[in-house]
Amino acid sequence: MSIHLLGRNTFGDVANTGNLMPVEEAHQLLNEWVPNDRLRLHMKQVAAVMKAWAIEKEQADELTARKWELAGLLHDADWEKHPDDHCRVIVEELERRNIDPEVIHCIASHGPRYFGVEPNNTMDKMIYVFDELSGFIHASALIRPTKYDGMDVKSVLKKLKTPSFAAQVNRDDITDAIARINTSLEDIIQFILDHQKDVQ
Repeated sequence: MSIHLLGRNTFGDVANTGNLMPVEEAHQLLNEWVPNDRLRLHMKQVAAVMKAWAIEKEQADELTARKWELAGLLHDADWEKHPDDHCRVIVEELERRNIDPEVIHCIASHGPRYFGVEPNNTMDKMIYVFDELSGFIHASALIRPTKYDGMDVKSVLKKLKTPSFAAQVNRDDITDAIARINTSLEDIIQFILDHQKDVQ
């Protein structure tokens, strides 16, 4: 992915804290902005994993879980139509819609090396963790006759050590993201396997 530094670290207005668009509206935006079915599926998978982590690991309330889900759902919304302005366009759109600044910052920080925004809180760190790994795991499942059935952590780790497989996935980003949290790579892979396999 190309570097598209956003040039700032503050997003949205604190007065909009707690302001989230309805799920239906978020999916409408996704359908309008992202014609590619595979990219939409990736974003839905990241959203599902983010929401599940918030609920199961962070004991998040409903509003907080929805923040995590919304950030995951829209994090790549501008990638297909605005590849040279990736992240900037969706960030500015969500600011225009007066969305919770934590959601906007989370999206802005999902690739610190590319956007120049460091993950601050747990939500930020987890979208960075899940983004590349979710896509990598799905790519691994697609080449298996049984897809996700029978897929385990060991097979994913083996693929990660094969540079030619899903070469566009930056292994250094995965290593950096995992280093920022207190959960092992193996446990994260298992969590993703458990929570994204049925997303459609």
